[in-house]
Amino acid sequence: MTTKIKAAPASPYCRIGALAALQRITDSFYDLMEKDQEYTALSAMHAKDLTPMRASLPMFLAGWSGGPRDWSEANPGKCMMSVHQPFAMSHETARQWADAMRRAIKDTATDDTEIADALADALSRMALGMAKG
Repeated sequence: MTTKIKAAPASPYCRIGALAALQRITDSFYDLMEKDQEYTALSAMHAKDLTPMRASLPMFLAGWSGGPRDWSEANPGKCMMSVHQPFAMSHETARQWADAMRRAIKDTATDDTEIADALADALSRMALGMAKG
């Protein structure tokens, strides 16, 4: 008799397309923020040079979605909430962030729409939860 071992389900990180997909999402997100007038308030909160953010965000998303935890190891004790604590994220800028991220995911993500939608929903809730005032 052969016993079949049930494979563990793929992590969200694998389902979304791993680091390469997260980098595409990040680049699309920051491109939207830089070029689309709809995100002017959000863009104003960021430095002119987004190179460090374009490198950091996909690494954070990798660990957060079940992939390599390099960002967390390089930033012990930090999370997305603590990193953004010094910024006055209004409801408007939180909504802009959530909308730009949702668009970036839709425009660049995998054919696995279930995981793409789940990622967009979770990140939107996180951004909206950071709004102050």
